[in-house]
Amino acid sequence: MVRLFILMLILSFSSVQAQDVMTPELLWKLGRVTGLGISKDKKWVVYSVSTPNVETNKSSRVTYRIPLTGGTPELITNADSLLANKNISPDGKYLIRNKEVKIKNILGSDFYPQLSKSNVYIFDNLAYRHWDTWEDGKFDHVFVAPIQNTSGEKDIMPGEPYDCPQKPFGGNEDYIWSPDSRQIIYVTKKKYGKDYAVSTNTDLYAYDIATGVTQNLTEEMKGYDVNPSYSSTGVLAWLSMERDGYEADKQDIITMKDGIKMNLTRFRDDLHINSFAWSNDGKYIYFIAPVNGTQQLFELKYPGKTKMLPLIRQITNGDFDVTNIIGQSGNTLVVGRADMNHAAEIYSVDIAKGNMQQLTTVNNEAYSKIALSKTERRMMTTTDGKQMLVWVIYPPGFDASKKYPTLLYCQGGPQSALTQFYSFRWNFQLMAANGYIVVAPNRRGMPGHGTAWNEKISKDWGGQVMQDYLTAIDEMSKESFVDKNRLGAVGASYGGYSIFYLAGIHNHRFKTFIAHDGVFDLKSMYGTTEELWFVNWDMGGPYWDKQNKEAQKTYDQFNPSNLVDKWNTPILIYQGGRDYRVPIEQGLEAFQAAQLKGIKSKLVYLPDENHWVLQAQNAQVWQAEFYKWLDETLK
Repeated sequence: MVRLFILMLILSFSSVQAQDVMTPELLWKLGRVTGLGISKDKKWVVYSVSTPNVETNKSSRVTYRIPLTGGTPELITNADSLLANKNISPDGKYLIRNKEVKIKNILGSDFYPQLSKSNVYIFDNLAYRHWDTWEDGKFDHVFVAPIQNTSGEKDIMPGEPYDCPQKPFGGNEDYIWSPDSRQIIYVTKKKYGKDYAVSTNTDLYAYDIATGVTQNLTEEMKGYDVNPSYSSTGVLAWLSMERDGYEADKQDIITMKDGIKMNLTRFRDDLHINSFAWSNDGKYIYFIAPVNGTQQLFELKYPGKTKMLPLIRQITNGDFDVTNIIGQSGNTLVVGRADMNHAAEIYSVDIAKGNMQQLTTVNNEAYSKIALSKTERRMMTTTDGKQMLVWVIYPPGFDASKKYPTLLYCQGGPQSALTQFYSFRWNFQLMAANGYIVVAPNRRGMPGHGTAWNEKISKDWGGQVMQDYLTAIDEMSKESFVDKNRLGAVGASYGGYSIFYLAGIHNHRFKTFIAHDGVFDLKSMYGTTEELWFVNWDMGGPYWDKQNKEAQKTYDQFNPSNLVDKWNTPILIYQGGRDYRVPIEQGLEAFQAAQLKGIKSKLVYLPDENHWVLQAQNAQVWQAEFYKWLDETLK
């Protein structure tokens, strides 16, 4: 009986331990925290929590407030009354908002009204679709109306085929009031058709309420100009990239006072600004930038009209990401913070000392019941003698005396930072919980390691960056706990391209591959993607320009479809049906090639998803197929 009891206890403990890690089901039960702002009286942090419901395939959303000093959150229904409304003019007389306006005839029924049930799109220009939506002739415009007479609403962009907010990701941060309530500052790209598709040149415009006259404030600035914000002292600041067509250019903070513009961060080659906020007194700008594999909070002292270089100080430091700035109260900032083991929660930051206090604990209970992963920094020497940061994530309960299957994670972008982010799809915690070591290199083409490192990937997709990947996996394979016979590589977008390319050059290193919405054929990518500025910059131009040696090198040497004859490894391919950035033919061509070569392969097609996977049940299928494939091919 004693032996039977001990056996039952061991089995029971093993069962508990088997569940004591992150699972796909738990991942999609976590609350997703969004900071909405600090209350007008500066006493409360207002935030919402969105929780996916797999059964209904929808999400529920509730709103809370919590004392700025910490404490018990309170469920509220009056968030709008607690927060300042940025869309009301400072003098309280006007309200601005955005709504769709029909400008262009595109649909069959536009041209043939009698055929109202036709389902036809007719185009005579480019930019016929964007991200996940086909152009239908409607554009988002900004409207202004007196608060006392909203029926007098006025379109400030009448008849213009341009969007504000910018598509696909712009919001009401794309339009703001001037402090004197006389102007509306808004962001748009006043280009249409082919000109729109090949340019990143957004501008800041000032619309005068009294005269109806619009002025371009950034006409001489040819790259992205976005996120306008006024200080309390009337200084306009925004984020700006210098070069037209380069969507991953170094992003700086620009200020303008009395018509004089200043670039406050150009002198810091290592800083690519993600977002910023003015201090309440207008003397400082707080901003977030990637640095050394994390995202940290910085302080910039506004120099005024002096020609002195501004003082910049890093406020936070640690292996975590500061995700966004929510607001300021006195000597305290409120921010979002995440790391590879924790989804974003809200923290307060002591501006002077950098100390952080967790305010929300939405997911603490869930995390308290599971074993967390160890994350480790490693510096590796690349084939060209550079030092490269590599994140390594270990399974919970890691035992160095054992051997583990290992995954090389290939980041997308291609120029997006690989930091302590927390993804609900490419979740390192979940990969590690399934028994895999994850190797995530900060390879060429990532901000946070200097501009030269970030820019090296453009027009060199299959060059040094591929050697960076191989350096990372080869160096880790020297460890006794890495099973060299069970190596896999996974990635999405440019990471998916990396998988297709590595499949042709890996020389039997990997036993399995997984690619999501990856670029397979550069020529068909150029012919079908919607943001042509991206492929023009990163590939060097169109494939038919035989005089362009740089572009021809890209299409000849760095095209995964040219390497299919060397494919010999099982591959799982995901493809979104509404992905117009990396369109459907990319995944289908890759799958068809693998099938015709007799390689073990699988296609998971998600007809309603774009470049991401946003629906709960689709995400669950995605995860199930991901780990089923690894079980079949790697374990």
